[in-house]
Amino acid sequence: MVTKTELNALRAELGTKAKNGIDFILAATIIWSLIAVIWTLPFSAYDRSIFTFMIGSFLLPLSLGLSKLLKTSWKIPDNPLQPLGLWLNFAQLFYFPFLIFVLIKHPDYFLMTYAIITGAHFFPYAWYYNNKAYAVMAGIISVGSLLLAFRLSTSDFYIAGVFMAICLLILAVWNFALYTKQNKGCETAR
Repeated sequence: MVTKTELNALRAELGTKAKNGIDFILAATIIWSLIAVIWTLPFSAYDRSIFTFMIGSFLLPLSLGLSKLLKTSWKIPDNPLQPLGLWLNFAQLFYFPFLIFVLIKHPDYFLMTYAIITGAHFFPYAWYYNNKAYAVMAGIISVGSLLLAFRLSTSDFYIAGVFMAICLLILAVWNFALYTKQNKGCETAR
């Protein structure tokens, strides 16, 4: 049986070695910036949605490249919680049938739906990294995307992509600040 102290130590190790996932968050910031540009192009909403799916496929390779640049760890072999991060990421795939439905039936709302799914999937990472930034931004992204959809005309939905990119950049900066604070705490304890 793992004690609460041991569990928190495992979560702290994940946050430190993975730097709170900033490689993925920065990669997503770049991807969502490109998605915002896609939604300014003179194509149908359906075509822009397909292009959005296509550009989203670059997230993993971009994250891997940023991981090498930022010296983050994707695998922490002795940490039994490490595989959970991958499972949490895969969980969002179960929302994709809804995304496909929106793509086929209401493509104008694809971007908003994709943003809500992306934002909501961050929530469990608040527990995983023991980091409230993920929980706060999951709520802001999900509710903010919905509110934007109510306020914007469909021709201005690219703003939802800009909103996502800004939120992700804020999350990346916040995560890095938390990582730096946690690391200073570790250095002080030595």
